[in-house]
Amino acid sequence: MSKKEWNVESNYGLDNHGLYNQAAVFWNLTTPALYEKIVARKEGHISHLGPILVRTGHHTGRSAGDKFIVREEASQDDIWWGKINQEISEERFDRLHQRMLNSLQMKELFVQDCYTGSDPDHRLRVRIINEYAWHNLFARNMFILPEREDLATFVPDFTVINSPKFHAIPEDKTNTETFIIVNFKKRLVLIGGTSYAGETKKSIFSVMNHILPTKGVLPMHCSANISAKNDTTLFFGLSGTGKTTLSADASRQLIGDDEHGWSDNGVFNFEGGCYAKVIKLSKEAEPEIYDTTRRFGTILENVNMDMVTRRVDLDDQIFTENTRASYPITHIPNTAPTGRGGQPKDVIFLTADAFGVLPPISRLSPEEAMYHFLSGYTAKVAGTEKGIIEPTPNFSACYGAPFLPRHPSVYAKLLGERLQQTGANVWLINTGWSGGAYGVGKRISIKYTRAMINAALDGKLENVEFKRHLPFKLNIPTTCPDVPAEILDPINTWSDPTAYRDQAHKLREMFAKNFEKYEVQVDSAVREVAL
Repeated sequence: MSKKEWNVESNYGLDNHGLYNQAAVFWNLTTPALYEKIVARKEGHISHLGPILVRTGHHTGRSAGDKFIVREEASQDDIWWGKINQEISEERFDRLHQRMLNSLQMKELFVQDCYTGSDPDHRLRVRIINEYAWHNLFARNMFILPEREDLATFVPDFTVINSPKFHAIPEDKTNTETFIIVNFKKRLVLIGGTSYAGETKKSIFSVMNHILPTKGVLPMHCSANISAKNDTTLFFGLSGTGKTTLSADASRQLIGDDEHGWSDNGVFNFEGGCYAKVIKLSKEAEPEIYDTTRRFGTILENVNMDMVTRRVDLDDQIFTENTRASYPITHIPNTAPTGRGGQPKDVIFLTADAFGVLPPISRLSPEEAMYHFLSGYTAKVAGTEKGIIEPTPNFSACYGAPFLPRHPSVYAKLLGERLQQTGANVWLINTGWSGGAYGVGKRISIKYTRAMINAALDGKLENVEFKRHLPFKLNIPTTCPDVPAEILDPINTWSDPTAYRDQAHKLREMFAKNFEKYEVQVDSAVREVAL
């Protein structure tokens, strides 16, 4: 096989990125060719039935405290500066950038030219430049691939240079040796000091979150699917709420599991793949995702296996609880072929309330939806993170605060406008605890959660009586097909109603305290929901 058959080089070469004197550059390698490089370079192992296993070292998740945005004149007034979006000067960025370029001389590099955004009206051309072959396969899995014949003329709108072996030094004045830096002026992302592949996809998600609102498009941290009737549904939710599980439904086509845009054209996936947590994944509970862990082309991060039989153990969390699978979306059997859907009929907010007080299903008005969207609530339970010994509230604005360059009110306003335009139904679904807080109550059965979601999506709750739930002022159904009526109002599941009311008021106060930071930026109708 000749080099030209598998190494499709762009005419817009690496010299345009300041990269020179590489030992070799591998352009747009196919999945099998990248497998060969990964094994030859001893970056990973092939497991039984074909997935490739890799380790990410001591970084087994995102380094949220190491994210920076370059402060420069063109974008500085648009950025939500603070703990999430830390600033770095142009001068410091340029020095670090030049040292990184120097460090990559005489090294092999891997390039993937790809798209983010399945809607041609709103897509971004992205070039991913990697030090590791397996990171390049990750990019190939997670982004949208151009036609092979278009690669030679590919010119990127944004570029990511990812060099895990390159570290920041004290003079760079970063927080640690790790860094993820976005420069909107230079349309460039630099990633160093971490092997966690998710930083690449999330950095470009942040870029889309900055660009799209100027075009009237709402970028969203959500999954999406389409029914047999061609109805589109969005699923918002933080880690552990069931976003990926509940959207991967065999009876519905999956648009995508994590990042989408909502435009005048409808909903579109940003990505060409999925990045699912696989710890304790079972074929019975999540058959579609489980099957991807037995497929060639899937990357399994920090998953353990028997080195003799090469069979993986998805229950083993010796390296981390945050074990991940990266795979092309086509590994899921029932997917939307274009990565797009129409205007949403239903929007679902998922929360895992470990305090055991939120109703399992509620219907929200547009103003209530904006309030809960800004709140972005779920709860962490004991053992999920170091130092967590009891249920702890986790408020993440727009269900994705770490990836929002702009103020959350920008995205909430766009959501409100889209809801008013389309008349989409909004539902708040609690996949957490009932009958008491974590440690006393029980997690709501996924069987009942699916039944409630199906009833909402199928219109079976349209003629059902609703009542007002206090103190959250939520509208909850009094009956739901295939769900015991007593669990719909959570107070009925507690042995002590007074204890329930006390716990509910405590959580309500946490909501109100968190919302104080957004009160000035939202309309009075949204503020009234917080009262």
